[in-house]
Amino acid sequence: MSVVPKRSWLSRNVIVLGTVSLLTDSASEMMIPLLPAFIMAMGAGAMALGWIEGFADAISAVLKLFAGRWADRIGRNKPFVVVGYGLASIARPFMALAAAPWHVLLVRGTDRVGKGLRTSPRDALIAMSVEPAQRGAAFGLHRAMDHAGAVIGPLVAAAFLYWLSSDLPTLFLLTAIPGVLVIGVALFGVQETPRPQAMPEAAPKPRALARFLVPLGLFTLGKSSEVFLLLKAGAGFDQLAMFPLLWVGLSLVKMISSVPGGKISDRLGRRRTIAAGWLLFAVVYAALSIVENQVAVFALIGVYGLYCGLTEGAEKALVSELAPANKQGAAFGWYHVTLGLLALLASGLFGALYELVSSRAAFLTSAVLAVAATIALWALSRPRP
Repeated sequence: MSVVPKRSWLSRNVIVLGTVSLLTDSASEMMIPLLPAFIMAMGAGAMALGWIEGFADAISAVLKLFAGRWADRIGRNKPFVVVGYGLASIARPFMALAAAPWHVLLVRGTDRVGKGLRTSPRDALIAMSVEPAQRGAAFGLHRAMDHAGAVIGPLVAAAFLYWLSSDLPTLFLLTAIPGVLVIGVALFGVQETPRPQAMPEAAPKPRALARFLVPLGLFTLGKSSEVFLLLKAGAGFDQLAMFPLLWVGLSLVKMISSVPGGKISDRLGRRRTIAAGWLLFAVVYAALSIVENQVAVFALIGVYGLYCGLTEGAEKALVSELAPANKQGAAFGWYHVTLGLLALLASGLFGALYELVSSRAAFLTSAVLAVAATIALWALSRPRP
């Protein structure tokens, strides 16, 4: 009887998909931090930017569920990964031709359609490429490489604008370079992974995923856009250049902490790691509600990055364990649609509290929701008779 070798969490698909995400985020983050200035130069304002990003994100969230279910039905994930990354890579340079806000909407919408098509099948592919006990580390590495792209992109954009040219359309055209690499790596590097046959006695209970998505949804209601962290930190900024530098710093913390966070979840358990991350989030937001010193705010934003490292890989690893082997795409679809749609509501709620009541009320509300979600996670994970 032959022994099946144990697969390393550093599998080919994990490395390839991480590389694809790094290149994609590098291209995307060359452009996204500059969109507000680009749109305002057209005569539009913050409301137009909000509608564009909200519409694009809503499309992406819904398609993540659709694509995950479709990939499960046909038994293949790679086509969605290649088409999704390819569509976004082709659309992005067309931002250079935008002359009106609706042009920006069209490009961003197409970009987010690509994200919606690829995300759930990609996560399912990662889950099936490694042993279940190592999925935290695998997803952690993927998130680390994704965050590395969020570091590289703004730095490349800043260098281009400082030393070469201030012409934004030219910079947007340059996103085609990593885009071509993305298509090539995804097309020739990603391998379709055979779907394992789940043993009937080992299959997760039908409501197991829902018992995680409920507390996740509660937590997400308090997790507003990270732009509000910049808003809090930027009260004392004298130079606009500080915003991208703070963004790069936050991405660096996320990148460095993602793999250790995933490995911690492999050793200590998914729910324990997620609960620790959510409580850390609550502490950070409670502190941000009262702290005004800029150095202290910067430090707290760095700690927030550690929360991301603890939870991002652990959450995806837990989702993969709560779904049958032949329903991985659908499970990740429900996970991403929960995050996507409730995040829109969360940012609206946070923004309303921030503007109409106070920043203290907004941050405290988020902290309370995080604690409530942690309690719900513990209560709903208890064994049922």
